[in-house]
Amino acid sequence: MSNALPLVGLPADTYENSGFLFHSLGDKYVRALAEVSHVLPVMIPSMIDVLNLDSLLDHFDGILMTGAVSNVHPPHYGESASTDHEPYDHNRDGTTLKLIRAVIDRGIPLFCICRGFQELNVVMGGSLETELQRGEGRLDHRAQKSDDTDVRYAASHGVNITKGGFLNRILGKTETQVNSIHRQGVKTLGDGLNIEAVAPDGIIEAISVKGATSFAFGTQWHPEYKAAQNPDSAKLFNAFGDAVRAHARERYEVYEGVSRSA
Repeated sequence: MSNALPLVGLPADTYENSGFLFHSLGDKYVRALAEVSHVLPVMIPSMIDVLNLDSLLDHFDGILMTGAVSNVHPPHYGESASTDHEPYDHNRDGTTLKLIRAVIDRGIPLFCICRGFQELNVVMGGSLETELQRGEGRLDHRAQKSDDTDVRYAASHGVNITKGGFLNRILGKTETQVNSIHRQGVKTLGDGLNIEAVAPDGIIEAISVKGATSFAFGTQWHPEYKAAQNPDSAKLFNAFGDAVRAHARERYEVYEGVSRSA
């Protein structure tokens, strides 16, 4: 097998400035992949109108769905849009909701964080709830107001981890502390998903794809923030990197087998 590091794709957020559309990624995601997973992160532009997903995915051994300021447009999960659901990124929706399905179908390792976690639930037929803090008995899952990122991304509540589940096997424990930077969450769980962790107020904090042969997992929290310094985050990104490398080896062996027999 080649010594080259495998590629992991990250679909971009889009925004407009001075009449032009820009595609962007947050540094903390690509840094966690490069420094902890030890893979090569590559941005996937959110322009599904000109991308051939099958051709695109032929080049990747993993996909990471990032968090974002924007939210999934409610009509994608059968609800009407309101100011509570804003802001939106229709270019990202158009790309990621198709991409996630294709990644799952092909068995490519998939790690979904925050908005990506919510996208995974929507792709699997689930729905989302907005402004969680308004619900009776709910925690305020929004970030603390501070200019200090360490304060905003500090652990703020515990989660109970499903015994015997995917996350339990990676972390080796049944509870942990996580940060909380969201105001939306899972309303109804999508078909074909397992609950991997739940907050004290019942909000689902981690999910996995049932029957997945590789890493197909998502967190509502942000393990990518200073991942190398957080033992739980490091375990998650190490496990993802291992899954990506395993997929790369398998793909290379198949390719070599075809090449030699041709």
